[in-house]
Parts: sequence; C-alpha cells; structure tokens
Amino acid sequence: MRIQVTAIGRLKAGPELDLWKDYTSRFAKTGRALGLPAVDLVELDDRSGRGREAEAALIGKSLPAGAYVVALDERGAQLTSPEFARLIAERRDAAQDVVFVIGSADGIAPELRDQASQLMSFGRMVWPHMLARVMLAEQLYRAATILAGSPYHRE
Repeated sequence: MRIQVTAIGRLKAGPELDLWKDYTSRFAKTGRALGLPAVDLVELDDRSGRGREAEAALIGKSLPAGAYVVALDERGAQLTSPEFARLIAERRDAAQDVVFVIGSADGIAPELRDQASQLMSFGRMVWPHMLARVMLAEQLYRAATILAGSPYHRE
C-alpha cells in the first residue's frame, strides 16, 4: 500500500509547508506501527495554460495502476474523522494504494472527477487548494491516532 497526495501547484516556504511537514511527519511516526506508509507528495505544474483538462491529463499520468482515487471536491461526501480513519484502514487491509487528488484553484476537471473512486469534501465552503493539503495532512494524522486507539474526543 502507498498513500499519495497528488496536487496541482507547489507548496512554497511558509506556514502551509511547515504544517504539511509537521502533520505528515507525525503521521509517518504514528502510522509505521499500524502498517501505514509515509505520505508521498506529487506536485504537478501545468504551465500550458490549457486549464483543468490539461491538469487532469497530468494527474492521470501520476496515478498508480489500480489505486483507490479520492478526489477532493466540494460535491463530495463529508466524512467524519472516524469514517476517514476507516477508509484508510480499509485500503491498508486491501493492500491497495490510495491517492488523494487536489486540483488547482479552478478545481478538478469533470472527467477526472467522474473517474475517481470517491469524492470527498471538507465542507460546502471552498478552501484554498494549498490549505486543503494541510487539512488533508491533519486528517491523515488524526486517522492514524484513531487507528492506534488513542482517545478520540468526539466519541
């Protein structure tokens, strides 16, 4: 199993990158004992100016064959943290790669969204795509702590 985050654009030095590194480092430490791999970040730049369709082609080339693809999209399901933890555990138990796809500021092309295994949303509000990475990293870490049996304050 691999966990990959594929995103359009690159995180630059600053608070988002610092938080990304912090949460993915915590995830790696906590997840190791649970059979969870470190998170791979694949950052893609589309300088062609052709929009979401060109971005979708780049993203498609980066997806491992047979991966469970979760596209972050405002139309997606709003999972609770325990539900998200179950998603991670199910993919681990199935030995299936999981890829989280974060589009550019314009979102994900409809054809790529339609091909995803699952759509997931962080709420009905639109979030900056760079901040969405941080929110995803935090939820991955939270999922690992839930799977490790740490007390979850919402239950």
